[in-house]
Amino acid sequence: MPRPLIIDCDPGQDDAVALLLAMANPAAFDLLGVTVVAGNVPLSLTAHNACVIRELAGRADLPVFAGCPRPMLVSPRSAAHIHGEGGLEGADLPVPIQPLDPRHAVVWLIETLRTAKQSVTLATLGPLTNLATALVMAPDIAGKIERLVMMGGTIGAGNVTPVAEFNVYADPHAAAVVFGAGLDLTMIGLDVTHQAPATPARIERIAAKGTKAALAVAGLLRFYSARYAAAGRGDLAGAPLHDPCVIAYLLAPGLFAGHQMHVEVDVSDPIDLGRTRCDRAPRDGHKVNSMVMERVDAEGYFTLIAEALARLP
Repeated sequence: MPRPLIIDCDPGQDDAVALLLAMANPAAFDLLGVTVVAGNVPLSLTAHNACVIRELAGRADLPVFAGCPRPMLVSPRSAAHIHGEGGLEGADLPVPIQPLDPRHAVVWLIETLRTAKQSVTLATLGPLTNLATALVMAPDIAGKIERLVMMGGTIGAGNVTPVAEFNVYADPHAAAVVFGAGLDLTMIGLDVTHQAPATPARIERIAAKGTKAALAVAGLLRFYSARYAAAGRGDLAGAPLHDPCVIAYLLAPGLFAGHQMHVEVDVSDPIDLGRTRCDRAPRDGHKVNSMVMERVDAEGYFTLIAEALARLP
């Protein structure tokens, strides 16, 4: 039976690939809806972009809900210098026809989880503001979340500060709420995603599939990798393809490997703000609260993506 799934995201080129990967696998996922949050670009653009990707995939039936326009406490941050001012630069994309669902993403999350007949998997690809707000407003929904797989955090070096990854740094207080909620949580951070760059050869392998979705993704990834290199990260062979790791893990967990750890988000030290402190041997009374991925089979990962895009229009 397809797994009931909700995707919370902030598209972004890599979010777009993650959404397409999920939509290309209806036998694996009963995709209940897509919620969006401010992150890579402001909320009005992330909401628009989710509708664009829905149109590209031929999934006009899929509801999209706009959520929180800013973090809980810190000032809003953006990654437009990487993703472009619109967030989906690099491809000729369709104009969305179907509008957003008028309900707020947080309200819909609470209602959907409370009334779900079976537990729901959550995939989060951006800042955790929507989910954290829902958990604060309705703590009982935690019991209806089968598992949470998130892209965010890092064991080692960050990509916004020396120690913090963007999705967590963009709303560290929300991340602290989520890590403390007692969920079955899997963290896929920079340690994994930096092992999976969108190299020119991998992009061309995707383009060779020839579908509209594949050609669009190839264009998005060319732009994304060029911006990543221009931002001073030419040490990698291409932009790390962060967010699709979450969907790939749900489809093929054997591509990944990691360990159980205690993860704590730093919200008190301005220098370490947003740092995910990952401890394999929890101390000071802490208990394991996350499965933290550390490795990925990058070739298998990109093969999974290319094959999925070949099945879309």
